[in-house]
Formats: sequence, C-alpha cells, structure tokens
Amino acid sequence: MNSPLLQIPSTFRLPAPAVPEAELRQRLEKIRREMGNAEIDVIVLTDKKNVDYFTDYQELSWDSKTRPLFAIVTAQDFVVVGSLGEAPTIDMKPRIFEPLYYDGYLAEAVDTISNWIRENTTGVRHTAVDYGQDMFGRGSLALIDALNSFSAHGKVQSAADAIWRVRLIASRFEADLKRTAFEIVNTAFDQTIANARIGMTEYELFYLMQAQTYLNGAESTDPIAMLFSNGDFSYGRTAKERKLEEGHYVWTDFRATYGGYPADRNRIARAGDPREWEVKTYTSLRSLTIALAQQIRPGMACSHVYAIFEKMWSEAALGKLYSHVSRIGHGGGLDLTEPPSLSKTDSTVIQPGMIFHIEPKLERDGAVFQFEEVVFVTDSGVEFLSDLSPETVPVIR
Repeated sequence: MNSPLLQIPSTFRLPAPAVPEAELRQRLEKIRREMGNAEIDVIVLTDKKNVDYFTDYQELSWDSKTRPLFAIVTAQDFVVVGSLGEAPTIDMKPRIFEPLYYDGYLAEAVDTISNWIRENTTGVRHTAVDYGQDMFGRGSLALIDALNSFSAHGKVQSAADAIWRVRLIASRFEADLKRTAFEIVNTAFDQTIANARIGMTEYELFYLMQAQTYLNGAESTDPIAMLFSNGDFSYGRTAKERKLEEGHYVWTDFRATYGGYPADRNRIARAGDPREWEVKTYTSLRSLTIALAQQIRPGMACSHVYAIFEKMWSEAALGKLYSHVSRIGHGGGLDLTEPPSLSKTDSTVIQPGMIFHIEPKLERDGAVFQFEEVVFVTDSGVEFLSDLSPETVPVIR
C-alpha cells in the first residue's frame, strides 16, 4: 500500500534525451577556438561536468575513484581515456571521441595520458588542466607532475577560463533540460509540503521530499538543504531531529538533476499562519526578485544588475540584506552554481544564452524570505525557466 505522503505517478518520466551530435561537435569547435585564443595546445579534462559536457558520456564510471576517466582535447584530436572496463559501454553507440584504454588504475591512467601527449604532439607544449574557479577536477599530483614535465616553462596551466567561455552560453536544448529539472523539484516541494504537519522532524520531511523528487523523474538527488528554524538559520547543516513548531520557517535548496542539469531552486514554507508583517514582507521581496530578473538584458554588466538591485532594495526598505555572501545571483548550467556572479565587482557582460539564478535573501525576526527565480537570457530580454514562486507563502498546519 502506498504511503499517503508520497504520490506515485501513473506513468514515469522518460530519461533525458542524449545531447544531439551536432551540438556536441559545436561545443568541441568552440573550445578549440578558445584554445587557439589562449595559446593552449592540450587540455586534459578531469572534472566530471566538463567530461559530460563535451562527450555526453554520463556513465557510472564516476562512482569509482579506482579507475578514473579523463579526456584529452587538442586542435585535431578528442580522446577519452578510460579503463578496459569502459570498452563495452563506449562501443554501444557511435561517439564523437576516440577511446584510449589503460589496464590498471590511476598510475596506469596517468602513464597513458602522458604517453599519448608525447606521441601525438610536438614542439613546445602549452598544456592545461581543468582546475580553477568553480572547477574541482579529479586528478592527482602524479598527473600534474607528468603534465609539468613536458609543459612550456615546466608548468601546466589552468583551462578554467577557456572552458567557462564555452559553457556559460547555454543552448535551447540545455535550457529545456533545466526547465524539466525545475518542474520536478517544484512539484515535489508542493506535493510534500501539502502533506507535511507540525510536529514532524526535519529528517522526515527531508526523506519524503527526496523520495518524491525521485518519483517525479529526477535521475539523481544529492542531499538537499532542509531545515526548520525560527531565527537560528544554519543553511549548510544536514537535516536533524528538530521538530516543526508553530512559527518555524522551512527552507530548502534543491540539488536534483535531469540530463545532468541540476535544479538549484530555493523554496520556503511556514508552520502556521503568517503574521501581517510576514505577508507584506513575503509579497514585497517576491515582487522585487521577479522585477529584478525582468531587468536583465544582454549587453549589461553583472555589476550593473547589482546596482539596479541596490536601488530597488533601498526603495523597498526591507532592512539589512543577508550578508554572508557577496552576490544576489549566479550563473547556472551543469554545475549547481556557475560564473558569473550578480555582484558589485563582477564586470562580466551578459550574453544571450546565459542562465541566471536571482536569489536575494532576507532574515527578519526569525523568518527567512528568499525566492530563487531562474531566467534564460534571450536576444531581447529573459525567459523564466521555472514557475514563479507562489504568490502567498505555503503554510503547514
């Protein structure tokens, strides 16, 4: 018998479609152009998101650190380096890359990468690896030492800037995958909150919401932030045994993915009916967030968007902005958060194809107000990729 707290769909959502080959080839063409501009001869990809982005090879290999997967990009070649166990999966369909297999573990993988680069490139080599801002690639000191040994000036460089210049501009295909991810988590939140009750524990609501997210079609759902609070917010902690009480606010931040694209979406709810000032504050900050998102245009600098926000915030007289982060929004794609930042100091020029999460936060008298709205920048403005936050605060009784 199904739990009344979980809604089992009559039909299950289909898995995400494969990235079209034409789009993969376009991504490869763009990174090669950036490599030329940056005078990079070889990039070694170690970050799962980067390998996924350029290969669409999203397999269970990444669950094991024993036999790691890497990729090599040059002006002529695109090679995926994997263990012999990858061969049956890679051979299942045509790929835009050439496979190169090693027999062993990390040490053998590093040797295979080094030998391939030595045998297939000549002259002074400007090598790069995908370590840098918002990238934490898989690797080892052995890999870095090997790349240093035949790199110009004896030092491998970062490929992060070149890769971000490609990844920051999303296609319609990517935007649609993000849209589906948001549909999954928005529905899961509404379904679970509708069945929540005062007196339940954080971990109960956490498990129910995670389960509902899977049932709605998420392919993965890393632990979400889930907390109850009345003024002692600690957004990074895991769900505990705290029980929901009248006046508590429920705050969540989703991680679920569809097609590899995460639904970074914050949602809130209140235990018991809100007071008048809470209703007014909720309405005011929600309206401000939506209006700010609608102001974004290609050609604007991120810092200009932040300046508009500061003026709007001052005029709304909402009080002190949550100050533990220096931005009120960020880019979004395959990673949970990506550059650029909607901050006072980020001068990145906004371009069509960028995705932005706009999420100013306010803590006041024990309550938290935050509305993470997500937009896809078009030639003329923005398109919302998610249903807007509810006009009134969801209430749990």
